[in-house]
Amino acid sequence: MDGANVLSAKWKKQKELMYIITYDLLFGQKGSFTGDAEKYLMLKKDALQSALSRILRRKGVKDVEDLVALDKVSELQKPRYVRVNTLKIDTEFAIRELRQQYAVQKDDIVPDLLILPPGADLHNHPLVMNGSIFLQGKASSMAAVALGPKPGWEVIDACSAPGNKTVHLAALMKGEGKILACELNKERVKRLKDNVKLAGATNVKVMHEDFLNLDPRHPSYSKVRAILLDPSCSGSGTAFERLDHLLPSHNAGGTDLVDIKRLRKLASFQKKVLEHALSFPAVERIVYSTCSIHQIENEDLVNSVLPIASSYGFQLATTFPQWPRRGLPTFDGAEHLLRTDLTIDKEGFFIALFVREGIHQPEDCSKNAENHAGSVTRKSSCRTRKPLNIFIAKMLKVSPHQQFTLWRKRAQAPAT
Repeated sequence: MDGANVLSAKWKKQKELMYIITYDLLFGQKGSFTGDAEKYLMLKKDALQSALSRILRRKGVKDVEDLVALDKVSELQKPRYVRVNTLKIDTEFAIRELRQQYAVQKDDIVPDLLILPPGADLHNHPLVMNGSIFLQGKASSMAAVALGPKPGWEVIDACSAPGNKTVHLAALMKGEGKILACELNKERVKRLKDNVKLAGATNVKVMHEDFLNLDPRHPSYSKVRAILLDPSCSGSGTAFERLDHLLPSHNAGGTDLVDIKRLRKLASFQKKVLEHALSFPAVERIVYSTCSIHQIENEDLVNSVLPIASSYGFQLATTFPQWPRRGLPTFDGAEHLLRTDLTIDKEGFFIALFVREGIHQPEDCSKNAENHAGSVTRKSSCRTRKPLNIFIAKMLKVSPHQQFTLWRKRAQAPAT
């Protein structure tokens, strides 16, 4: 369409519609074209055909099928990743079974993740059908591992459907403890429940609930120690699977006004749920992840919540330090963040890990206290320590967030 110079200023406002009509005009249905856009493009059909012929010659192919096949070559280079569900089988057994058909190797970053040849079709494999293995990308599998929940913990998966990360958490916790899996959409709740049942994740409680409606101060959540937050995002990191690289808008490398408005709306929601996660009083680890390549949903958003995170006692921590691709250097501390590359890794993903230290007793503290009941020093060393700002907030009977807001207003007030 660029080559035929058909998108005037008037029609650029409806470019998605123009793409669809042009496709039908050149390759699709040969029905009647009655709308203004159809009539306009009919007048440009010869120019479009000539432009297409020039592209075919330049690419050295004979027809459109061969042209599309050029893009499929790169698609087939992406390995097939499968995650072993250790709630049902062990990794070595899965390797032996899969090696009957495919070459298999272990991933060097994510435990229990296996790498199979590109194009390996496992959708009807018995191990997939019975929930012993899950078809899950490498980057997506890194999120639950980054959270690092321990067996026996209570964990919230804030935006859980379809449930791949939820059941991964259950496997990492060896089926012990409790996972509260929140999902607002009714249809997605059904799919989430099906995946939980398939995985045999008996420690997962599915909640048809908006995570933002959970009250962090309610006793039900007083023991939650970790939150996985993978909210709705632009999905731009999955463009490889969606074939976005075939769209002219992708090749142009630009983001139009509609995309920017959508990204800002998404970022506003993402910030709200992340700040909500930070407010749970007993939580010590939070992972915020997206399948987005956009800075506004990733580095910019994390940077915007750092003051509030700090007021709650959280700081950024480095996850997978051996991973070479880190956050964009837009602020001090961005090196703690993790990115995967859309070109190199065939998917764009982002992970931020927030950690709060010293709010839980070590597991053996109560035992040490009993064994050394007469030792003041030993008992003091096992006492739960809270960040100073949380202690002050409690004394003032305000939340750490309210305390931070008060301090900020005081700092901005004119001198008297």
